[in-house]
Amino acid sequence: MAITVLVVDDSKLARIVAGKAIAALQTEWIRVEAGSTAEALDIVGSQQIDVAILDFNMPDRDGLELASELRVNHPNMPIAVITANVQDEIVARVRALNATFVPKPVTQEGLSGFIAGAALRLKKAGA
Repeated sequence: MAITVLVVDDSKLARIVAGKAIAALQTEWIRVEAGSTAEALDIVGSQQIDVAILDFNMPDRDGLELASELRVNHPNMPIAVITANVQDEIVARVRALNATFVPKPVTQEGLSGFIAGAALRLKKAGA
């Protein structure tokens, strides 16, 4: 079964960079992009999403709010929150949502631990 990863960032360039890193780490994963939290929720409501990578700073709602909403219906979905805002409070809030903190700028190396862990969790869950 194909794994679908949703990349949510209001910056098209940031989505491209994250997409390239994911493609290098998991060539068979399908990547879907959203430019806002509203668009992301529409996508999650209309198709199967297995993994989510969310920008923290977005104009409509932040990535933590989106992660919290996703947790309601997808309690075991691997979620990463990406941000350049590396404050202990933000990192703690990400972890409290059972999500992974990934610092910006996003790199293949920076995403590798999250992607490997997500792949393992999905394999164990039978996805």
